[in-house]
Amino acid sequence: MEPGPQLDKIKANTKAAWMAGDYTKFAEPLESEGLRILDGLGIPAGCRMLDVACGSGQAAIPAARAGVEVTGIDIATNLIEAARQRVATEGLSAKFDEGDMEQLPYPAASFDVVLSTFGAIWSIRPDRVSTELIRVCRPGGRIILLSWVRTGMMGQLLTKASAWSPPSIPSPLLWGDEEVVRARLADHIKEIRFAHKMFRMRYPFGPRDVADNWLRYNGPLNLRFDSLPAEEQIPFRAELERFFAVNNLATDGTGQFDSEYLETTAIRE
Repeated sequence: MEPGPQLDKIKANTKAAWMAGDYTKFAEPLESEGLRILDGLGIPAGCRMLDVACGSGQAAIPAARAGVEVTGIDIATNLIEAARQRVATEGLSAKFDEGDMEQLPYPAASFDVVLSTFGAIWSIRPDRVSTELIRVCRPGGRIILLSWVRTGMMGQLLTKASAWSPPSIPSPLLWGDEEVVRARLADHIKEIRFAHKMFRMRYPFGPRDVADNWLRYNGPLNLRFDSLPAEEQIPFRAELERFFAVNNLATDGTGQFDSEYLETTAIRE
């Protein structure tokens, strides 16, 4: 898609979607699993890391606590403001910028690690984003992408909810296809590795409240739900509750959901 009014409108809608709800609260039950995953990535203290589509700092802030020199970027103004407030409260030196992942405002080869945890998958122009991820990574540095796969629980949910995104946006689940990712990152990459892993979502409440959590705090879903006529909201909520009930692994009244994802590690040549 070329620059112009249509692209500008899609980007404005995307920004509005991620500014809806409250992603900071949405991510709270998932933070312990996010920390476990971040620890497994082996990002060393002192390295320069860019977190692309960083939200309110769910990965960037723990990395900063561990001594990583962190920069985060996100399109949503309120999420960047929340991240800045969090680092100010903790006295951390992480930097957060509002910006577009298709036009990263950083010089070439600025970072040792370029990370995106389920964020770059929402790119409007994947090829443009791929080029930017590679451009800002130094030679020998790592590009690490976490992406939902189509057959996992989140993949199934995103497939059911494809109407939440404008149809002109490529499916985020393509980032969970190894061959697609290999093609998107083909230029200036000397090595690429894939690993299929499991993300465990834990909630201290059951499927009905999990559905309510998503409807209230997940930006795109919140915006979609609020746009429905009242008579359509009830079946929409019921379908979401059924989905979480069917996929719940917990038997003690809480919520536990496992979803497969693809971890991509690409080494810049």
